[in-house]
Amino acid sequence: MSESLSGGFVRASRDARPRLILAQAHRRRGFVAALLHRLSGVALAIFLPMHFLALATSLQGANALEAFLVLTRNPFIKAAEWGLVTALALHLALGLRLLAIELLGWRERSAAIVPAAFAAAIAIGVLFLLNAG
Repeated sequence: MSESLSGGFVRASRDARPRLILAQAHRRRGFVAALLHRLSGVALAIFLPMHFLALATSLQGANALEAFLVLTRNPFIKAAEWGLVTALALHLALGLRLLAIELLGWRERSAAIVPAAFAAAIAIGVLFLLNAG
């Protein structure tokens, strides 16, 4: 049942219906696209301090930069670089999707763009891996 609150708002009762609606929303491509766009943005934001550290190290001279770049030869760091490049490509592709929705009114066709954006990001990541050897 529902009960009235002050101001004319109605609070829904605690039944399984809101969970069902939320579960259905999670299956939509638009929700997945928004989630991936936010997560890739967070990954890029986490990377920024490391990037600034590398830039600051380069200001101290070539030897200091080379000492810092030795870390990038570690296989774990190479995998992280692949993830970063893939996250950047995914963030770019999904950001272009958002621009198409906002500026071109492609709301109906935007769901079809999500798998293509994900595939393009993975392809760019694979190209980076092939070139990083």
